[in-house]
Amino acid sequence: MTDPATPSAPTPPAAAVAPASPATTGKPRSRNPIRRIYEWVLSWADTPYGVPALFVLAFMESSFFPIPPDVLLIALALAVPTRAFRFALWCTVGSVLGGLFGYFIGYALWATFEPYLIPRVFSAAAFASVTAKYNEYGELAVFIAAFTPIPYKVFTVAAGVAKLNLVGFTGASIVGRGARFFLVALVIRLLGARAKRWIDEYFNTVTIIGTLLLIGGFVLIKMLG
Repeated sequence: MTDPATPSAPTPPAAAVAPASPATTGKPRSRNPIRRIYEWVLSWADTPYGVPALFVLAFMESSFFPIPPDVLLIALALAVPTRAFRFALWCTVGSVLGGLFGYFIGYALWATFEPYLIPRVFSAAAFASVTAKYNEYGELAVFIAAFTPIPYKVFTVAAGVAKLNLVGFTGASIVGRGARFFLVALVIRLLGARAKRWIDEYFNTVTIIGTLLLIGGFVLIKMLG
């Protein structure tokens, strides 16, 4: 029986309690390294550092990181839909700056970074193919990679190797990345919680169709010119 005179230990506030680990909850951790990175990225949405993490993730993904920033952007925007466009802006700025870093790697440091990026981050064949596309499409290739699910990092580094015009590269990155992330924010603002399912099922298809229409228009202008 507890002595009434003896004060009981105070209950720690909820914020001071450390989150339960998979070992204590019985929830097994994924053995897939990419899946574990994905879950780690998503976990930042539940912290006060979600926006800085989004900026850093967008920066890194544009040159070497495997997980796209859309993952964290969607989680943050769904949690606070009124700030969806603000999150999209931070994501765009981080991604464009990261793209410039990727361009710098290809332009000035390719001899140093090539052994680390090929074939660990992208294959030699894919990289050679992307580099060759710049001779034909230039900034349009950057926009396509920035707006669609195509890995943007391959194009940023390849743009530097191909010595693509920096102003054109930056402009295409701003338009392509901004269009993609602000479209995500717009869908979430319009649909709310239903946006997650719509983005998962239809978003990439919509971006690909939009890009194909853009390419068709570009080719038509070339033919008429």
